[in-house]
Amino acid sequence: MTASRQLISLNTARAEPLATPQGEVLSGIRKRGREGAVAVGMLGLEGDEQADPTVHGGPAKALYAYASEHYSFWQTVRAQAGAADWGQILPWGSLGENLTLSSLRESEVWIGDRLVFPDCELIVSEPRYPCFKFNAVMGFNQAAKLMTQSAWCGFYLAVAQPGTMAAGQAFELIAGPREVGIVELFKARTGRSTQAAARFG
Repeated sequence: MTASRQLISLNTARAEPLATPQGEVLSGIRKRGREGAVAVGMLGLEGDEQADPTVHGGPAKALYAYASEHYSFWQTVRAQAGAADWGQILPWGSLGENLTLSSLRESEVWIGDRLVFPDCELIVSEPRYPCFKFNAVMGFNQAAKLMTQSAWCGFYLAVAQPGTMAAGQAFELIAGPREVGIVELFKARTGRSTQAAARFG
């Protein structure tokens, strides 16, 4: 039986300065949970901000979703890498995601699938591809490489039906054409090998 799928946390952030090896940049990657209902428009959540709309945001990438099940992995590798705050539990939203989801991993999602919530509907559009900002926010310089190797990338969503969302809501996954999977597309665009993927299961 498939476990109940749920929105564990609904996260937003304003663009703020982020220190990186390439210098200080603006980023909205440090997202944190919101309580209560939040409006969902065609460009994303009310109160959320993207510093570089050429890379993140826009109608096709209005929201970013990530599986809660991967958080223990990131907690462990941050400790092994000696990230400055590795002893602290990563709060939901730390991967830069708007939607922290349970029971929906990348391997179960295809382009065109729909996530149906009580008051809005979203369409899976593409994988997330990590950049240097991800290394900075994770606190070690191999984070983007590990995301690429594991293919635990999360996925972007467009808004098919605006409305509201709130943490704790259950949602339904409605299959689309099922022609291109998130993991397959991510591997193709990042040039990952099947052998590298096998090490992470």
